[in-house]
Amino acid sequence: MKHPMDLMMGLLIVTGLLMVSAIVLALGIAPDAVNLATPTERFAQRIFYFHVPNWWVGFLAYLVAAVAGALYLISRQERWDAIGVSSIEVGLTFNTIGLVSGSIWAKPTWNTWWTWEPRLTTAAIGWLMYVGYLMLRSAIENPQRRARFAAVFSILAFLDVPIIFLAIRWWRTIHPVVIGSEGGQGVGGFALGPTIQLVFFFCLGAFTLLYVTLMLVRLRTEFLSQRVERLRQHLMFR
Repeated sequence: MKHPMDLMMGLLIVTGLLMVSAIVLALGIAPDAVNLATPTERFAQRIFYFHVPNWWVGFLAYLVAAVAGALYLISRQERWDAIGVSSIEVGLTFNTIGLVSGSIWAKPTWNTWWTWEPRLTTAAIGWLMYVGYLMLRSAIENPQRRARFAAVFSILAFLDVPIIFLAIRWWRTIHPVVIGSEGGQGVGGFALGPTIQLVFFFCLGAFTLLYVTLMLVRLRTEFLSQRVERLRQHLMFR
């Protein structure tokens, strides 16, 4: 039976290789989107291979945190609190990259770094809510009370996730609808050809594995932190 550290090292190597492959495929192998007007827009379109997976991973992380929050409220087991905070920290990192990459794409496509259209507005609100989650945790010293409040907050904050996803389908927006849209409606939208689809789903898988890897590393740190907290509490009340 292999040692856990050997398995973790293997996972890190596989994740690294997949991420390098995703970069090569997105920047060098995938064809340009033919229905974009200028070479600058066609090059900026390649951000799509990283922008969408970053948001997908963020949504997945927030779902994991919401489920962990519900399980903590039911069981009061510390491990669910550890999973929740670890997942949100990792997810918030990915979503921050998603916001930045979206702004980089928007500049040559919309001629602005940011606009308060429905998708971007709801995404910004969601990002601020999860930053608020981390601030809430840092403001509460009692571990049980902190975990309880954080669990409820993670469930409520997740309600914004489906709104972010559906915003471009519910309201008039200039944000393109690429997934589930043949023509990629919206300013800068494009159709997903077979090669583009193949590269996109490869990148999606690579980023998902990256989330799993980072989550396991962060979770190990959080379990150690909880163990230190328990020892500190034990020494204080001896």
